Amino acid sequence: MLPDHLLSWMIFFPLLGAGLILLVPKKYPTLMKLIAVAATIPPLWWAANLYVQFDRLSTGFQYVEKVPWISAFNINYYLGIDGISVPMVLLTALLAFLCVIASWNINEHVRGYFALFLLLNTSMVGVFCALDFFLFYVFWELMLLPMYFLIGVWGGPNKEYAAIKFFLFTLVGSVLMLIVMLVFYFGSVEPTTGLHSFDLTILADQAVHQALLKDHTVRWLSYLGLFIGFAIKIPLVPFHTWLPDAHVEAPTAISVILAGVLLKMGTYGILRISYPLLPDMALAFALYGAIFGLVSIIYGALCAMAQTDLKKLIAYSSISHMGFVMLGMSVFTNTTAINGAVLQMFNHGTVTAMLFLLVGVIYDRAHIRDIDGFGGLAKTMPIYAGYTGLAFFAGLGLPGLSSFISEALVLVGSFQQYKIITITATTGIILTAAYFLWTMQRMFLGPQNKKWAELPEISLREAFTLTPLALIVILLGFYPMPVLDLIGTTLKHTVAMVVG
Repeated sequence: MLPDHLLSWMIFFPLLGAGLILLVPKKYPTLMKLIAVAATIPPLWWAANLYVQFDRLSTGFQYVEKVPWISAFNINYYLGIDGISVPMVLLTALLAFLCVIASWNINEHVRGYFALFLLLNTSMVGVFCALDFFLFYVFWELMLLPMYFLIGVWGGPNKEYAAIKFFLFTLVGSVLMLIVMLVFYFGSVEPTTGLHSFDLTILADQAVHQALLKDHTVRWLSYLGLFIGFAIKIPLVPFHTWLPDAHVEAPTAISVILAGVLLKMGTYGILRISYPLLPDMALAFALYGAIFGLVSIIYGALCAMAQTDLKKLIAYSSISHMGFVMLGMSVFTNTTAINGAVLQMFNHGTVTAMLFLLVGVIYDRAHIRDIDGFGGLAKTMPIYAGYTGLAFFAGLGLPGLSSFISEALVLVGSFQQYKIITITATTGIILTAAYFLWTMQRMFLGPQNKKWAELPEISLREAFTLTPLALIVILLGFYPMPVLDLIGTTLKHTVAMVVG
């Protein structure tokens, strides 16, 4: 039986866990870790039930909660989910649970790490559920604080630089979003109350837009501001430079969350805010969005091929794969491409989570990530090699694994509208296969490096974090309908809103 105010419970239950951790004496670090695990299990269970019970034929928001929050400014605590939100909430809940287990070897400042991680969990779920622009912005900004400290305190040798760079880039995007949010607030009036509003469902109604928001220049600048803010988070080239540094320095679990969830918030923000609020600008800017996606696909793949640090390679591969999401989201002549884009958001979250967890496994043993420094690892760690091979093949889009379906849908759908861009984008798949297979060859095949001949095999705890993701990658590779059925109706409504 699900509790009343389900979305609120999912958002704030991890925060209750963080509060309990702060009360535990320092001499009980294992208890803190157990509380962190316990704080992520109920949200995962609720998210699974949410997925099962969600009405896939409805275009409206479900499990809605709306109460006045700051009445003087007509700000409401307004939550709800649709077909785009549910897979992101489920992905967040799953990765949060697995990342707490993956963080079991954190032994310094244990209380601070797990309390901040649970605060980050709260903010992420809140972003995917918020339907009030002000509330969305609060959760969006709340992510900055824990992520900054999780990188800056528990990261690698250049952690301070990476944390500050992440913070500054994201802050620039947040300032642009704040300006646009205020433009919409003062540029629209609810017809029933005569009040300004932050309600995203009301702001999506073009009839409430006053003279300020009907001005073409204001609408264009507003869309541009939102696009840059969200593009930084995705990140699209040329707004991407913070990502490799953040990934390389971040602890393993934080890299998983960063690539698996936080990058998706950029594309989610475009779908949730930019398209409904500024549909005419979305249509006018579609070609440029596709070009940004193409550049990210090719540039990210080329940079990945040049890397010798395994973690940095995967970071650049994320830029390339998120380019496919942007390309698919820029097509409005059919729903095939945008369905593939949102499916790719989910698939990339699971595949890249596997990849970063696997980097953490080898780094914990060898304390290096130099691809050329290994060799013949398949003899030393055959099970680890099997998991890595599956993740690599999923990342390069091998038929029968999840990424193939989503990228194929993006390319099939976008070809009808952007033939040259789509044909060029397919070279990204070739480059991806090249750098993943080359990495596989250098690390796992060939002569065995005697220096690493005694490395221990993957542990039961590490296999526990990887196995659910591996099963999802295989399942959605053969049968993607569990996600496509979920998102189809909502995305059809979104495309109709833009082109209509």
